[in-house]
Amino acid sequence: MADPCNLAPYAAHDSSTRGRIHPESSPRYRSAFQRDRDRIVHSTAFRRLEYKTQVFVNHEGDLYRTRLTHSVEVAQIGRSIARTLRLNEDLTEAIALAHDLGHTPFGHAGQDALNRCMTPYGGFEHNFQSLRVVDHLEEKYAQFAGLNLTFESREGILKHCSKSNARQVGMVGERFLNMTQPSLEAQLVNLADQIAYNNHDVDDGLRAGLITIEQLCEIYLFREQYETVVSSYPKLNQRRTIHEVVRRMINRLVIDIVETSEKNLAEAMPENIETVRQHNGPLICFSEEQARLNHELKHFLREKLYRHYRVMRMTLKAERILSELFEAFLGEPRLLPDEQYELTLKLPTTDQARVITDYIAGMTDRYALSEHQKLFSPPVPTV
Repeated sequence: MADPCNLAPYAAHDSSTRGRIHPESSPRYRSAFQRDRDRIVHSTAFRRLEYKTQVFVNHEGDLYRTRLTHSVEVAQIGRSIARTLRLNEDLTEAIALAHDLGHTPFGHAGQDALNRCMTPYGGFEHNFQSLRVVDHLEEKYAQFAGLNLTFESREGILKHCSKSNARQVGMVGERFLNMTQPSLEAQLVNLADQIAYNNHDVDDGLRAGLITIEQLCEIYLFREQYETVVSSYPKLNQRRTIHEVVRRMINRLVIDIVETSEKNLAEAMPENIETVRQHNGPLICFSEEQARLNHELKHFLREKLYRHYRVMRMTLKAERILSELFEAFLGEPRLLPDEQYELTLKLPTTDQARVITDYIAGMTDRYALSEHQKLFSPPVPTV
């Protein structure tokens, strides 16, 4: 467990957790946040991340990132920074591993499709869905629904939230209403997430042939490291060159967060986690220059990778698949598996729509493809 003697006073301490929705006795030989991490790793939703898309549809290749590999990479980056800043590594890891549990199949395309379908019924937010997963949808324990995580883990999972949804989740949603800050560990995971998906989308985009080194060299973050690597290792093959460049890009970003955050913390001198919450902005940050360079890379990926015609075709198919599944299930709930159908009985349409969305959001890419094929493209019998 995290050594409380080594933690900074403003870190999240196990002894000062705000607790769980359902009271439990303290675990033996583990911290409260280690228990959270372990429950997340053993959850059904976490296993499903192996077959949920980061950018590419899961069956397009074995080497592309999935939500599972992305979550593990976020946890690795987060723990490294947390240790340097003397923050709680176990809480950081728990938040990182859980932050995408509510993501739909087919990445952001699936999220956008479900949000459109759910517009008349309260909308769909993947961060809010992640909280639904750990609070209600997981079925593992005899005493309660969900995973019954600590407030601090739940707070970190809910990194974005509309005010209407924030009002539904009690204390964990209050910061979106009173504009206070989450723990430093939650702030850290938010940035580790950005580091992981930007840099690894560069790697996957190059691997897929959707973007080129020449295009990327227009971006300072990439060009700076690429020129250094090529100059230092002129005989290195392209695959190893790209790995080295991405590794160095991540290292630069991590160092920038550490040094900028150390400066912020030294100036603010927060006494404890509650002082952190009352600060007028996040304390774990990139420098202004690094934030600008990150924005440049993010804009490049949006224009050149996420809007590449091959990705757009996949996006269109994904949106159509999930929209048609939603409409079919809402129009005739008896098409649902028995467990989900029984949940819809005697419910108003809005609540039926939420049950259907929970079911679809929990699908893997290949299961969503299979369900759509069964409903709309039944196999033709052979003679």
